[in-house]
Amino acid sequence: MLDIRTAPLGALVLRLSLGILFLAHAGLKILVFTPAGTSQFFQSLGLPGPLAYVVIAAEVIGGLALILGILTRFVALALVPILIGAIITVHAAPGWQFSAPGGGWEFPAFWIAALIVQALIGDGALALYPKLGAESRQAVAR
Repeated sequence: MLDIRTAPLGALVLRLSLGILFLAHAGLKILVFTPAGTSQFFQSLGLPGPLAYVVIAAEVIGGLALILGILTRFVALALVPILIGAIITVHAAPGWQFSAPGGGWEFPAFWIAALIVQALIGDGALALYPKLGAESRQAVAR
């Protein structure tokens, strides 16, 4: 049974966690690997180098949007393809365990599940732009 009193706080915690994770991964690509290095890595995987810049931008913009609660449902679903791509191109080969050399697909798969949960439950508390799904939240509150 859903606890209507605490569900918005749970959605907020999930939203903040997901946003911080995306910013952390973008920061890794920007500050540690550098955008040029990330682009070269993408090319080594057979992907177009400029796609790295698109992924970095999506992680930064998506992470900030999640933290702020801007179009949360849409942003959560829009970030899923990045993680699917990460699984296909990098994380599937090493196997399930993320602790495997090269990283397995366990963590990105869980991350996808968390994004889908976020899209299903919505913005949560303290969202700046909780327009999507507002009608359904009002109906539940009545």
